Amino acid sequence: MNDYENAIEINGITKKYDGFTLDGISFDLPKGNILGFIGQNGAGKTTTIKSILNIIAPDSGEIKIFGLDHIKHENEIKKHISAVFDEIPFHDSFTANAINTVMKGMYSEWDEKLYFSYIEKFGLPRKKKIGKLSKGMKMKLQIAYTLSHDAKLLIMDEATTGLDPIVRNEILDIFREYLKDGERSILMSSHITSDIEKIADCVAFIDKGKMLLSGFKDDIIENHGIIKCSKADFKEIAKEDYISARTNDFGAEVLISDRAAAKRKYSGAVIEKASLEDIMLFYVNRDKKEWT
Repeated sequence: MNDYENAIEINGITKKYDGFTLDGISFDLPKGNILGFIGQNGAGKTTTIKSILNIIAPDSGEIKIFGLDHIKHENEIKKHISAVFDEIPFHDSFTANAINTVMKGMYSEWDEKLYFSYIEKFGLPRKKKIGKLSKGMKMKLQIAYTLSHDAKLLIMDEATTGLDPIVRNEILDIFREYLKDGERSILMSSHITSDIEKIADCVAFIDKGKMLLSGFKDDIIENHGIIKCSKADFKEIAKEDYISARTNDFGAEVLISDRAAAKRKYSGAVIEKASLEDIMLFYVNRDKKEWT
């Protein structure tokens, strides 16, 4: 499994439901990187992740994990994947010690010593029932066992939602450590763009079931920018040159996707850096074109 280039390759995944369609989703997660999979709640992130894990079957498209077909080689692939969801998948009566016993039986690569080192690092009790733990402690427990069987790919679906900033930063630091050998990769789905901006190498941005942007985070941030101008100057900007514009009584903020071209065409304009949150917000409002 060492000769693959991308940990995940998704090509044209489509899934139709009553009232929602995941529409031709494509993106890659290069090996050794963290990909931030961003979008509003209901955008299609979980449907995509369930397709990757073969929990649901897409109507069309292709998914490869470690260069292998995700259905034909499912058993082999899943030995090397860990998934973290919003809710811990063990009964409330389980303890950290009990989870160790279960995981030891499930994974030949289970590292009991590493698992209990995470338990200690996170300050988690070994004998306290899951039902008595806080949300933050439950998430730390999930992360402790998902990182303890030598998984090559970690998939997280909104796993940091609802956690306080200190806990989230602690978890992000552990992910950085996890990736150090260059052989491991993380797909991290979230609508908390500040977390993604801190840690992700790549970004895939989905909205209403459609793929809007994907690529290396630094390139996306470098290419986009926000023109801040008066309403009179805003009227001089051609509609095809911007994604959308937020207007108020004082002027306009205009998101452009090609900063270099905008600098040439609108030479007097002040173009400020756009954060991932800015980019997401302006793209979500792209159909309105102009909003407040």
